[in-house]
Amino acid sequence: MSTAAGSRPLKVGAVIITMGNRPQELRALLDSVAKQDGDPVEVVVVGNGAPVPDVPEGVRTVELPENLGIPGGRNVGIEAFGPGGTDVDVLLFLDDDGLLANTDTAQLCREAFEADPKLGIISFRIADPDTGETQRRHVPRLRAADPMRSSRVTTFLGGANAVRTQVMAEVGGLPDEFFYAHEETDLAWRALNAGWMIDYRADMVLFHPTTAPSRHAVYHRMVARNRVWLARRNLPVLLVPVYLGVWMLLTLARRPSGPALKAWFGGFKEGWTTPCGPRKPMRWRTVWRLTRLGRPPVI
Repeated sequence: MSTAAGSRPLKVGAVIITMGNRPQELRALLDSVAKQDGDPVEVVVVGNGAPVPDVPEGVRTVELPENLGIPGGRNVGIEAFGPGGTDVDVLLFLDDDGLLANTDTAQLCREAFEADPKLGIISFRIADPDTGETQRRHVPRLRAADPMRSSRVTTFLGGANAVRTQVMAEVGGLPDEFFYAHEETDLAWRALNAGWMIDYRADMVLFHPTTAPSRHAVYHRMVARNRVWLARRNLPVLLVPVYLGVWMLLTLARRPSGPALKAWFGGFKEGWTTPCGPRKPMRWRTVWRLTRLGRPPVI
């Protein structure tokens, strides 16, 4: 798990996917990336079934004829940096309506990865640009009351993170078939199973407007289907019914609307009746590591 060869700074790239409907926000994000301290961050913008708006000179673009979903679009962006992204050492994945709050984020990433050869993924803190507040759901741990506390974690935020490309070379990229929801946890579990660690860093900030994930029409179905796929792909067989049973109880406790609950159960059924991709259950030592980090893979 060594860093880049020699003493050169780690080379950083950024992958941004867009539906082409946020040209002003995209341009502001690209400007914030261009202002990063240290060596320039190379950028690729992927038009996910849509044309890419005008971008500054030097920003690479890829336009896909159809929407491949979030993981599929990001995987295309990874390959724009060579097979598995190996032309760079670190990749930032940033939402196109986000904005890097500070100019030292890329440099902080370089320093973190150089200092800890076992660190594979960094999850940034997401903050509302107007209030500065971080939603509880954006802190990727169970003890989420203090978003200003950095810590080791067991998953990461999909649109505000940095991944060492060596991780993807070892365990593969994001699961294309997920389309939307839980693709980050799937990669996180595979990375942890391979011996990598994940950090949540409160000092690495992406400004992003406060939103509800349920704004997406497919939210409830995709969340349920992919939760089942996540378990089927990654958990020891004994933990699959425990994990899914806990999440069913949590879903019911939140008292979703009738249509939302119908969509959720439809997705849950779909998760069991459709192919989920390759199964590679994590080792029991990984289960114990997740438990020691405060989030056993049953919740």
